[in-house]
Amino acid sequence: MKPKVAFFDFASCEGCQLAVLDLEEELLDLVNIVEIVNFREAISEKGEDYEIAFIEGSISSEHQIERIKKIRKQAKLLITIGACACTGNMQYLSNFFDFEEVKEYVYGDKAKYFDPVQSKPIDQIVNVDFQIPGCPIDKYEFLKVVKQVIAGGLPRIPNYPVCSECKMQGNECLLKKGILCLGPVTRAGCGAICCKNFKYCFGCRGLAPEFNIESFKDVLRSIGYKEKGIMAQFKIVNGKDIQLLQSGGK
Repeated sequence: MKPKVAFFDFASCEGCQLAVLDLEEELLDLVNIVEIVNFREAISEKGEDYEIAFIEGSISSEHQIERIKKIRKQAKLLITIGACACTGNMQYLSNFFDFEEVKEYVYGDKAKYFDPVQSKPIDQIVNVDFQIPGCPIDKYEFLKVVKQVIAGGLPRIPNYPVCSECKMQGNECLLKKGILCLGPVTRAGCGAICCKNFKYCFGCRGLAPEFNIESFKDVLRSIGYKEKGIMAQFKIVNGKDIQLLQSGGK
């Protein structure tokens, strides 16, 4: 029998779930190996007998904490999809400010009617079995991971930096042009899509394993960037990891 899967969303734009639907013809490959019982973006049914849960979005309220714990209890496997669920993404920026001031700014005099908490990625609340990074996720990487999981294997995603993909595609290095690009310290797997399209890498796939942030900051300083601007760029998506580094954690 095909394993039953469910998709759930928390604080996010739901773009990663739309990326799954963007598989179009390849969706047949997905429904041939799993039975989707809960997916608000695609079906009206809301089955609760799922074995694998895909989670998009970060946690931002007491209600969401209760909900993700309930999902974790039901799911045999819990897989986070996208930067919001994996690192907290831009929502995590609020953690660098006074929380009471943030609540007042967002809710004004209606704050007492809500139950907000400091934004957290999913793995700070419950155990996560695997993560698929990106903003949004790469739909083909998602499909590959699902096939690997169903086959009983251990999914693998690249552990080298985006720079490697840039070099393989012959892209001109943006750092040499004086552009603050996070490619040297960001996990690959996106095909360097932003750099390829004349943008820069902002780190949506999370920090690559064994990155050397101090060495990278030295490089950025050498092309004219100040410490404050460098760290601000890191915090946009990877605030959780930067906060851990600043506190001496890993």
